[in-house]
Amino acid sequence: MADQLHHHQHHDPTNMGMVSAPHGPETGDDHASLPYAHDKSREMEILNYLLHPDDLYTPEGVYWADLPIGKRIKFVNQVDNAEAKKEFGSFWSMFKKDPLSPVSWYFKNAVLPGAGLGLEGYVLFSIGNLTPLFEAVWPQCWNTKKSTVCSVGWVHAVTYLEIIGIIVGQILVGIIGDGIGRRWGLIQDALIMFGGLLMLVASWGVDLNGWVICYGWALFFYGIGVGGEYPMTATAAMENATGSGRVSTKEDRLHRGRKVTMAFLMQGWGQFFNQVILIILLLIFHHSGNPPYSTVSAQWTFRVSFALPAVGTLWLVYYRTYKMPLASKALNASKKKASVTGYDVKSLQMTFKHFGPRLIGTAGTWFANDVFFYGNKLFQSQFIAVISPESKASGNVMTGWLWNLVNVGVSLAGYYLASFLIDNKLYGRKWMQQIGFLMDFIFFIIPAFHFKYYTGIDHIKAFQAMYFLSSFFNQFGPNSVTFLIAAEVYPTPVRASAHGFSAAIGKAGALLATVLYNYIDIQTKFYFVPWFGLAGMILTYLFVPDTTGLDLKEQERRWEYLRAGRGDEYHGIAVHPKHLSMWERWTGVGKAYNPELDKASKIKDMREDWEYRESEKQKREDGLAGDDLDDDEYSADVHNYFHKTRGAQSPASGGVLRDSSTDEVDNEKLPSPAGSQ
Repeated sequence: MADQLHHHQHHDPTNMGMVSAPHGPETGDDHASLPYAHDKSREMEILNYLLHPDDLYTPEGVYWADLPIGKRIKFVNQVDNAEAKKEFGSFWSMFKKDPLSPVSWYFKNAVLPGAGLGLEGYVLFSIGNLTPLFEAVWPQCWNTKKSTVCSVGWVHAVTYLEIIGIIVGQILVGIIGDGIGRRWGLIQDALIMFGGLLMLVASWGVDLNGWVICYGWALFFYGIGVGGEYPMTATAAMENATGSGRVSTKEDRLHRGRKVTMAFLMQGWGQFFNQVILIILLLIFHHSGNPPYSTVSAQWTFRVSFALPAVGTLWLVYYRTYKMPLASKALNASKKKASVTGYDVKSLQMTFKHFGPRLIGTAGTWFANDVFFYGNKLFQSQFIAVISPESKASGNVMTGWLWNLVNVGVSLAGYYLASFLIDNKLYGRKWMQQIGFLMDFIFFIIPAFHFKYYTGIDHIKAFQAMYFLSSFFNQFGPNSVTFLIAAEVYPTPVRASAHGFSAAIGKAGALLATVLYNYIDIQTKFYFVPWFGLAGMILTYLFVPDTTGLDLKEQERRWEYLRAGRGDEYHGIAVHPKHLSMWERWTGVGKAYNPELDKASKIKDMREDWEYRESEKQKREDGLAGDDLDDDEYSADVHNYFHKTRGAQSPASGGVLRDSSTDEVDNEKLPSPAGSQ
């Protein structure tokens, strides 16, 4: 069926610069709606298109996940090929008109939305990059085996405080974001990060130990802002990209995950630019990359490297304050419908009741991933010691930095491939995460039990290959997927809290690895790490639902039923076994799925949503539904259909906004959709 959506006038996007997770950046097009038509014979066609979008359903109204495997593959490939052809045509048209316009499009839709993650990625990974320089310049302090003037505990605490600050921010700001609003959380995060960067640039002490303490607490403060970025940018961007009503867009359904990872991979570019800038700064201030390094060159290098992202973060404060006025719109609309002010405690309680296993899945897999993420560095120090023993002995930091630059490049390839395949219904989120965990398990377990063999000079190249491949599959797997699904699988009222909780548990994995690695030898570390890959794969299989190809508006619709105490009356695709975890299938959640019953319920739900909007219009002098609802205004023909069919009766199987005994629609009295049985 042809796309009947009509895209209204273009305007400046309201959420540019936000992480597009998972709906993606706003493009500037107003809402998608169906074209106005007076022809009464088209009314059912319009409803059928709303009920059965052609990217999810066959012309006969069969959901893609209900098709036999052969027909499913054929349908998915047809949809994806048609969309790829359309996108290539758009790209070619842009290129012919202006060869640089695709670059401009990428900047607006990926670079700006991911600016916050790019900045925090730059700073956080600079800590690990700077530590070898500090050890070379101040071995009496930073080298814990030779430290004579600094407390070893405080040197270790630098990393601990950074991670603890992130955990605090993820939980605290997640709660604030759901209670006060997304916009305030976004502005607050940027301000905290800016303040933390000023503290890092100016960090000092009366002696080296005093400086280490000051440096550590500056990282803790900065970490609070970074931690808040995870739940706030994810939830706010997702909710602003589409509206709070019931109509979703094909763009969202087909490319939601891609838009997230396109922005999320800016974290990888942050790592890349940090490493490049550190190399350039050291060459400028030291005039070469070879040791010994002077204290003056080291001071200038690390302070200027922190000053540069401070400028970008200050711009982020301005942008979020003045260019993102509607960041809390969807949250406010959800609270208004539920008659809630402040934090929605009832929704939090219901989340633990209905989505507790999902919390185990999203938090547990993030925990396992972060142990791997920090374990990846184990390879680098070991193969450098074999390939360039003179560099390790002399304290040459440039060798490690250059190899790290190669590893970041490999990681970026993983990020981009993840963005390419994450929306493919035949692969998607869950398979990507499970295979990523499995491959990381393999690439760590092999050298763990053959450590001397692979770290010998004759086989060190194979050791290096496993290092780069583990980086690749970490990005083309759990690192990209965990960030996305922690926002996708939870409802709007508690999305920031649930995402923040999952991310905080993940950082607890990073903290565990960081603390433990200070007390065990290198081979024991390799024995320890692989099993988290196996655990992550099992947790994904048991507790993580697959949201690939799921219209998230349906998930919000199911939540309204659950909140009304009528969860067993929801029969839509959000409880399709394809979109449930294995645990949810075993406990019978998917038994309620019934496409025929859901069709009648969905018509009734859309009618009630329309009537709610109409009642809101009558309360306002301007005759509009209000800022929280205007973007998803129903099209004129749908509006007329609901207006003219008021008072019709339906089976008692629909509706969630009101009691099912009122305002019912008889689905059997409506004309049958073309091609349906």
